Amino acid sequence: MDFFDNLLSIIKTIQIRDIIDILAIALLIFGLFRLVRETRAVQLLKGVLVLFVVYFISSLFGFVMLSGLLRAFFEAAVVLIAIIFQPEIRKALEQMGRNNTWSKYIKILQKRGKTDEQKKAIQKSIQDAADTAMLFSRSKTGALIVFERETMLSDIALTGTIIDAETSVALFGNIFFNKAPLHDGACIIRDGKLYAAGCILPLTDNKNVDINLGTRHRAALGISEQSDAVVLTVSEETGVISLAINGVLMRDFTHDMLITKLNEFLLDEFEDDDNSRFRRKWRVKNEKE
Repeated sequence: MDFFDNLLSIIKTIQIRDIIDILAIALLIFGLFRLVRETRAVQLLKGVLVLFVVYFISSLFGFVMLSGLLRAFFEAAVVLIAIIFQPEIRKALEQMGRNNTWSKYIKILQKRGKTDEQKKAIQKSIQDAADTAMLFSRSKTGALIVFERETMLSDIALTGTIIDAETSVALFGNIFFNKAPLHDGACIIRDGKLYAAGCILPLTDNKNVDINLGTRHRAALGISEQSDAVVLTVSEETGVISLAINGVLMRDFTHDMLITKLNEFLLDEFEDDDNSRFRRKWRVKNEKE
């Protein structure tokens, strides 16, 4: 009876803000588990749990030195977790920053992102990239073109050569010519302009990627995992045209399909509802296939 009386008295002291606080912590823990569930961080987390069990047992049996050492480890746990789980924490923060729900509210406080001139430049860059991809597909010329979106890639651009020029099929052809000095790197398209070329992209950390994919496709997946960029890839071996976005690689694009998909990702905010419905039908159809 004393137990239930104490429990009842505790329940009576709970306020709405306490319930919100508990739910927030529960959602945070759930989010962390979802984040590390399919990554290498799961093994690290298991190791931390093993150390916690060892600490509990050492304290229970009075192992002074061992328990003291592990206590010091856990006292510095905040710093250690930040170091050990740095890639996962960075990925989570980037995903929060790219979340469309938050972006909608932020854009209300800002002016419209793109001008009509920028829209026309983006449309031209899409057309030029699609035309180039088809030519490269037939000639088996490798290419890697990154379309920048919300996440700025200035740090990646600094690994290459700043060009800042209007796009054209001829310019892409000169850059990715197999004896050109910039052909091994990636091009970055910013607001419809060819901002930089010969850029070095990070490779994907995903261990489940098809072993038949080469470095070019792994780089495309890597930058799409670390940003919201849309990455166009042409395989040098097969001529297959692919798009990488959010760590997912979509392959076997035709010219019209490529333009439609790039328009969807890069110009969706400018299109009317009829075109948006058409794109959604196209996406569902291809995902089923």
